[in-house]
Amino acid sequence: MSETGSIKFTCDRVAVELSRFLGFDELNEYRRKLLRLGTIGIDRNGVGFGNLSVRNGATSRFYITGSGTGKLLELTPADCAKVVAYDFTRNWLQCEGLTVASSESLTHAAVYESDPLTCAVIHCHDMKLWKALLHKVPTTPEKVEYGTPEMAYAVRGLFDNTDVRKKKIFLMAGHEGGVVAFGKDLRSAFAQLTEERRK
Repeated sequence: MSETGSIKFTCDRVAVELSRFLGFDELNEYRRKLLRLGTIGIDRNGVGFGNLSVRNGATSRFYITGSGTGKLLELTPADCAKVVAYDFTRNWLQCEGLTVASSESLTHAAVYESDPLTCAVIHCHDMKLWKALLHKVPTTPEKVEYGTPEMAYAVRGLFDNTDVRKKKIFLMAGHEGGVVAFGKDLRSAFAQLTEERRK
């Protein structure tokens, strides 16, 4: 499901119980910080927004918060999904877990695929920061919708054609308030986000 409540990709889910994974405690720690900032959560229409992920070791697989979990104060492994395969062309992904992977999973996949040193991604909503940084940091085109293969390709394009690898942050012009920060871990991704908020 997407943040608007519609399915944006085909998801083959293997319903297995996930155990506590490496990075799970850190994921909850930084998710709590983002909740306090109001940059992830649930909007007035009851729709969850924002998601976090951590890479699974040196693989292309990653753990991501589940769709519709923005309302939860604390996550358990059951509220996360492990993305084990994806295909931008087919708008498809395969995940494991008791919940469906976030609608932004393909965007996270594009970041991990583009930068092998990245091991954590934060997608949050911050209207003030978004307005301040729009087109001043790497920004995806306005016509590109979030949670689509086009967004994944646009993100790959940022890595090919901009200094996003150095900036560690980009905006989604077609997704009001959409900010993505990334780094070697959630601590560094969050630090990049908070540094930009202080400017």
